[in-house]
Amino acid sequence: MRFILFRTPKPKRFSYTPRYYDPEKERLERRKAELGLKSKLSHNESLRLRMDKTWKKYDKDSRKNLVARVIYYTFYVFLIVGSIYVILFTDFVEKLLVLFGVTYK
Repeated sequence: MRFILFRTPKPKRFSYTPRYYDPEKERLERRKAELGLKSKLSHNESLRLRMDKTWKKYDKDSRKNLVARVIYYTFYVFLIVGSIYVILFTDFVEKLLVLFGVTYK
């Protein structure tokens, strides 16, 4: 590491050449790749496109299952709350213990 006393180093330069981007052409290439036709997309881009398509499919499936999950969770909550109510606020457990011959004090 150099010791610099009175001079600050110049910032590093980089070369950036902007490319022309045509969204219509990009959309057309993606559509070709989706249909399985010959396209100019690289292997990585086509793989990314297939993964994105699969994830969107699973995302739609998970939305369909959302209603079912809400119903299941509601059922479980009512089951738990009902069980707690029966155990704590009724004499059902006491009668059950007497039925089995268990005494308690």
